[in-house]
Amino acid sequence: MNSRARTLSNTLFSSVGMYTEYVLGMLTSIIIARHLGPDGFGAYSLVIWLVAMGVATTNSGTASAAIKFIAELRGGNHPEMIPVLLDYLRRAQRIFLLFVLLAGAALFLFAGDHVAPGMNHKLLLGFLVVAVALRSSYMFNIGVAKGFENFRATAIVALVSTPINLALVILAWQMNAPVEWLLAVFVVSSFVFFGVSFRQIAPLVPERKPGVTLPPHIMKRVKRHMMWTALTVSVSFLIASEVEVMFLNLYADSHAAGQFKVAYQLAIGAAALVPGVFGALLLPMMANALSQGREIAARRFVATTGYLALLAAPLMAFGVAFGSDVIRLLYGHEYALAGPIFSACLIATCLTTMTQGASSLLVSADRQRSILMLVIVIGLIKLGLDALLIHHFGLTGAVVAFLTTATINASCYVTLAVRVSHAQPDWGKLLRIFSAAGLAALLAWPLRGFLPLASVLGGGIVLVAAYAPLSLLLGCWDREDIEHLQHLHQRFAQGRPRLGARLLAWAHARAPGEGGL
Repeated sequence: MNSRARTLSNTLFSSVGMYTEYVLGMLTSIIIARHLGPDGFGAYSLVIWLVAMGVATTNSGTASAAIKFIAELRGGNHPEMIPVLLDYLRRAQRIFLLFVLLAGAALFLFAGDHVAPGMNHKLLLGFLVVAVALRSSYMFNIGVAKGFENFRATAIVALVSTPINLALVILAWQMNAPVEWLLAVFVVSSFVFFGVSFRQIAPLVPERKPGVTLPPHIMKRVKRHMMWTALTVSVSFLIASEVEVMFLNLYADSHAAGQFKVAYQLAIGAAALVPGVFGALLLPMMANALSQGREIAARRFVATTGYLALLAAPLMAFGVAFGSDVIRLLYGHEYALAGPIFSACLIATCLTTMTQGASSLLVSADRQRSILMLVIVIGLIKLGLDALLIHHFGLTGAVVAFLTTATINASCYVTLAVRVSHAQPDWGKLLRIFSAAGLAALLAWPLRGFLPLASVLGGGIVLVAAYAPLSLLLGCWDREDIEHLQHLHQRFAQGRPRLGARLLAWAHARAPGEGGL
C-alpha cells in the first residue's frame, strides 16, 4: 500500500471511529444534561472534569511519547525496540497515577466540602481512583494504536464501546437514576473502553526479543520528551479544558456551570470534527516529514494550516449564525442561555483546531521546552482571567476569559511554528477562506430564529451550498485538492451537474500547484 492509499485508509477508519464516538457521545451527554437539568449537570460536570484532569496528568507524556516514538522506530526499521519502549512508558504512567491518586485524596480530605458539597467523599474518591486508572490506560492504548498508524483499531474501539455506554446511560435515564448512578455508569463504561482497546492493540505490538534495549540516545530523547511533556500536559489541560466549570461552581452556581458545560462540550466536539481523522494523523505525519527534512515539514505545516482553516471557517460561521437554534434543538429552552455561549466557544475551539499543524510541528521538532514555557504563561493568564472575570461577571466573564485565552494561545503557537519552520502560513489564502465563510453565513442568516430543526437544517444546507462554490471562486483550494474533488464528482455523480464540472475545471486551471500534504 503506497503512502497516499495508506493515508486515505487511515482517514476512512478514523472518520468512522471519530464520528461514531462524537455522535453517540454527544447523544449521551444530551440525555444526561436533559435528565439532570442545568443545576445537576453542573455538579456532575465538575466531577467528570476532575477525572479528565486526573487522566491528563496520569498520561503526562506517555500517550504522546507512544505515538511519536513508535512511529519513529517503525520508520527507522527498529520494531523490535517497541516492546521495550512500551514497558518504560507504562512504568512511568503508573508513577504518574500514584501522584494523581495522592493529590485526589488530599483534595477531598482538606477541601471536600467546598469542592463537592453534599456528596459522599469516600465514595467519590473511590470513583476517581477506578475511573482515572481505567480511562488513562484506555487513552494510552489509543496512543499506541496511533503510533502504529492503525486507525482501524481506534475505529473498532469506538464502534463497540460507545454504543454500550449510550445504552447504559439510557437505562439509567429510564430508571430516573440520580447523579451517583450516572457516575457508576461512567465506571462501567471505563472498563469497557479499556478492555476493548487493550484487545485491539495486543496484536500490533511485536514479539519481545531477549536482550533488546533502547539505545542511550533514544532513551535520552524519550526521557526528555516525558519530562517536558509531563509538565506541559498538566498545565495545558487548564487551557484546553473547561476549568471555567470549576470556577463557576465556586463563584457563581451550578446552574451557570451547567450552561457553560453544555456550550463548551458541544463546541469542543464540533471543532474536533473539523479535521476529522486528519487531526489524529498529524503528529505521526509531521514526525515522518521531519525525518525527511525540515523543508518538507515546513511545507506540510503551511498546507495543514490552510487545510484546517478551510474546514473550520464554515463551522465558525454556522455557529455564529445558528448557535442559539442548535442549543434549543438539542437541549431545550431550559438551556437557552447556552446559545450565545456556544457561538463564542465554537470560535475559540476552532481557532485552537487550526493550530494543530503548528503544535504537531513543535512536538515533532522536540521543542517541548518552548511549548512548556508557552503553556505556563497562557495557563497563568487563563487562571487569572477566569478567577477575576467569573468572580465579578459570572457566566459572561467565563465566556470572555475562554475566548481571549484561545486567541492568545493560537497566536503564540503559530508564531513559534513560524520561527521553527521559517515558513509563513498563506495569509492571503486564509483571508479568502474566511471571506467565503462570511459571505455564506450572510446568505443563510435570514433562516435564523424559526423552528429549531428548520433553522439548523435549512441554514446548514444553504451555508454549505454557498460556501463550496464561493471557496472555489475565491481560490481557496490547491490544484491537487480540486483534482480529488473532480475524481469524486465523476465517480459518484457521473460528472453531473455539468455546471459543477465546469466550475471545478475552471478552479483547477487557476489554482496553485502542490498543496504540500
